[in-house]
Amino acid sequence: MKKVGVFYWSGSGNTEKMAEAIGAGLAAAGVEYDVVNISSDSKNVADYEKLMFGCPSMGAEQLEEAEFEPFFDEAEKSISGKDVALFGSYGWGDGEWMRNWVERVEGSGASVFNDEGLIINETPDDDGIAECEKFAKEFAAC
Repeated sequence: MKKVGVFYWSGSGNTEKMAEAIGAGLAAAGVEYDVVNISSDSKNVADYEKLMFGCPSMGAEQLEEAEFEPFFDEAEKSISGKDVALFGSYGWGDGEWMRNWVERVEGSGASVFNDEGLIINETPDDDGIAECEKFAKEFAAC
């Protein structure tokens, strides 16, 4: 079975909760994985066969610029030919940041799981946590 790397950045804790639920879903699927907070952990994206990236929508519907964007710029060099899933939380807008991010990942030669990513408005409630777990299980099976 392929090892999954779940790399995320979270400002308010919402995307972190999503990452934790995704980890629980991967565990339930029996997949080997690491959940990596890019602000405090350092693992190499290239060491994983499958990748999941999480970042909330910031500012004018964009990825967080100070930490996540530089991290992802570097990660992009290692994602070609890999299965990638994207997730994040938002507080406004309509998900434009996720659509742009999906296009960017596809342009890097990766295959984006479910062609759209997973977004949750604000703090994930019980239904949102269940959605994250399901998303992870489905990604593990692909």
